[in-house]
Amino acid sequence: QVQFVESGGGLVQPGGSLRLSCAASGIIFSNYAIGWYRQAPGKQRELVAAITSRGSTSYLGSLKGRYTISSDNAENTVYLQMNSLKPEDTAVYFCNFATATMPTYWGQGTQVTVSS
Repeated sequence: QVQFVESGGGLVQPGGSLRLSCAASGIIFSNYAIGWYRQAPGKQRELVAAITSRGSTSYLGSLKGRYTISSDNAENTVYLQMNSLKPEDTAVYFCNFATATMPTYWGQGTQVTVSS
């Protein structure tokens, strides 16, 4: 059974940074494209960053330069470094397979709140 467990969220002031972690079990991590998603209150879940099995990365256009996705295949973990955080980055962040259609099953996610 595939399981993703997200961690690292919290409350941060505007302009601050957070590093999210996603630990995966039940898969050989490096064989898949993995993405970070977020869902803000009242909004649809969206893919914000993805990393392929070859290490290529992609980002939601408006986030490029502030977010960095990386992976540690030995640890079966994907990270999301978020810098220069803004209040509009407030959301629950999830990791999952990066696929053309939205995955069906999700973990608990990790809450990121950007507020002064």
